[in-house]
Amino acid sequence: MLASGDRPYAQTIQALRDKGLRPTRQRIALGRLLFDGGNRHVTAEALHAEASKGGVKVSLATVYNTLHQFTDAGLLRQVVVDGGCTYFDTNLSDHHHFYHVDDARLEDIPGDGIEVQGLPQVPEGATLERVEVIVRVHGDRKAG
Repeated sequence: MLASGDRPYAQTIQALRDKGLRPTRQRIALGRLLFDGGNRHVTAEALHAEASKGGVKVSLATVYNTLHQFTDAGLLRQVVVDGGCTYFDTNLSDHHHFYHVDDARLEDIPGDGIEVQGLPQVPEGATLERVEVIVRVHGDRKAG
């Protein structure tokens, strides 16, 4: 929680600095859109549209660059659903996803909600970073 004297974006600035990123105007604005509303999944195009609607003047290229910088810094996870469909996830916990094909939407599945067995042995010299499961679904949106 912010102290009463703190600027409303102080937490975003501090998070950027903690990860070694300079808090530029664009990073602060995009960071606030991404992190001030709880966990979410966004595409670069959707974030660009949200920024534009909110009066943030930023190019789509800057949005892409910023999302990749945030991912490299450990502030986001990149989730590739298909070769041309990449989401950025603010939830850094161990979890998986439902991909709702009908409306191109990701939904979190808790990390303990799926048990993965029979993984191949990791190549020599490599270490397993994580296993991500994407379950593709069609149909009505009845989950809350």
